[in-house]
Amino acid sequence: MSTDEKLFREDAQEETVLENLGYQQELKRSFGLLGMIGFSFSIVTSWTALGGVLIVGVESGGPPVMIYSWIGISIFALAVAYSMAEMCSAYPLAGGQYSWVAVLAPPKIARGLSWVTGWFMITGLLAMGATNNFIGANFILGQANLSFPSYTIERWHTVLLAYLIALISTGVNIYGPHLLDRISRFILLWNILSFVIVVVTILATNDHKQTASFVFHDFQNFTGFSTGFAAILGLLQSSFGMCCYDAPGRFRTRHIHHFDTNTYDDLVAHMTEEMKNASREAPKAIIMSVYIGAITGFVFLISVCFCIGDISSTASSTTGVPLIQIFYDSTGSVVGACFLSSMIVIIVLVCANALLAESSRSLFAFARDHGLPFSSLFAKVEAKRQVPVYAILLACAVQMALNSIYFGTLTGFNTVISIATEGFYLSYAMPLLARTLSWFTGDAKILPGPYTLGRYGIIMNVIGLIFLVFTSITFNFPTLAPVDSGNMNYTSAAIGIIGLISIITWLISGRKAFTGPQIAGAVPVLEGRAAEVLDNIDKKLAEKSETND
Repeated sequence: MSTDEKLFREDAQEETVLENLGYQQELKRSFGLLGMIGFSFSIVTSWTALGGVLIVGVESGGPPVMIYSWIGISIFALAVAYSMAEMCSAYPLAGGQYSWVAVLAPPKIARGLSWVTGWFMITGLLAMGATNNFIGANFILGQANLSFPSYTIERWHTVLLAYLIALISTGVNIYGPHLLDRISRFILLWNILSFVIVVVTILATNDHKQTASFVFHDFQNFTGFSTGFAAILGLLQSSFGMCCYDAPGRFRTRHIHHFDTNTYDDLVAHMTEEMKNASREAPKAIIMSVYIGAITGFVFLISVCFCIGDISSTASSTTGVPLIQIFYDSTGSVVGACFLSSMIVIIVLVCANALLAESSRSLFAFARDHGLPFSSLFAKVEAKRQVPVYAILLACAVQMALNSIYFGTLTGFNTVISIATEGFYLSYAMPLLARTLSWFTGDAKILPGPYTLGRYGIIMNVIGLIFLVFTSITFNFPTLAPVDSGNMNYTSAAIGIIGLISIITWLISGRKAFTGPQIAGAVPVLEGRAAEVLDNIDKKLAEKSETND
């Protein structure tokens, strides 16, 4: 069998799988394994994420809690990633979590639970994209402030620059979809190269490093809470760097509380309909991205903890980005600090592009299942470029609207960031909950994909679910005491409103119109219908041969 025939056979098999799930292949499959790993890791980027949560982590237990909790959290994140990889292999759909819930949950609650999951998922994605645009703008403006100290960063500067980042990402997604795989392969190499350069540079140039005791032993508590509660908050900050399954680079600036940065399983899952041989390659991309993120994050975390200077001055840096201040304090050079920061800016910009792609594919998938107002419009795919143009434009518009909140209030934007983080965790927990419930109700289904965990699947599901529930609860805790209206964490109220809206819209229209994947009894696609799949593939190969002749 020739290489072309083999590739076509793999693509034909994936298209047949998609048809058996109730959909037609509309998006162009342009991603290979390396490209998808790069695409995913451009969002995971845990090492840059941890640079953002460093200040809060130091205040809530200090470096020891951050370092040791990072190891534990990475292990739990792998439990979630392996679980998601198995589901993604069986059902490689752009809908990701909500599609898996629709298939795997007990039939009586499957559609409703899928609907709620879809709302949390899309809310998290759109809010995360807006936050990333904001982060990119702050890194660029922070360098301007470092280079020209007389320049004062204004909120409207940040918002307008965030708009520009969103518009550029939209242009690339609409007019350059064929470039996404190449960009992703490039950014994987760039990400690793940047990591090596940053770590080596700050360690080599910093002449006032912290002691080993400060990094590995000394517990610090500036929260106002008890030691135990402060340690829990410290765990929470580390979990932001490895948000189990999502992957946008998260940074902390003086303008925000936190930024969720990892969408690996989620990201890869939503792009599977554009990935070659997705049933086999997508699980590899999910898991490998987590391993890379865990290792680079661990090394970077130790390096930065040794190189951080005075905590108070770093947190209150006029650049608005503590990591830029750490670079400057380590190198003693404006040019050096800007060079290191610019390497991260490139990662953030590619991350913005990836998040917009992911958000638009999720909107497209949810609209395809009649989950959005004007679903027929947002489910359209532009024939020539094979991309969901209207879904891309909608994602861009919502991101810009969320960025606009910063015009009026800082606290409001912090709430948006909290919604993004909590929305992701809840949407990730839902498929694991659905899978676990089905085991107890007798509705468990054999996942038919080529990647399977076998009897260990339910164990991974339960471990991942417990971890997600725990972190989802702690996301709602205030981080400073005494608690007042200024530092109160309003995440629970915001998530409650989103949940209420999803329930109301379900009762009004969703329960009548929403479809979800059309799989009668979740028929094993790759095994139970293997003969049918192979027969369809042979027919397509024959048609191609006749066309070539």
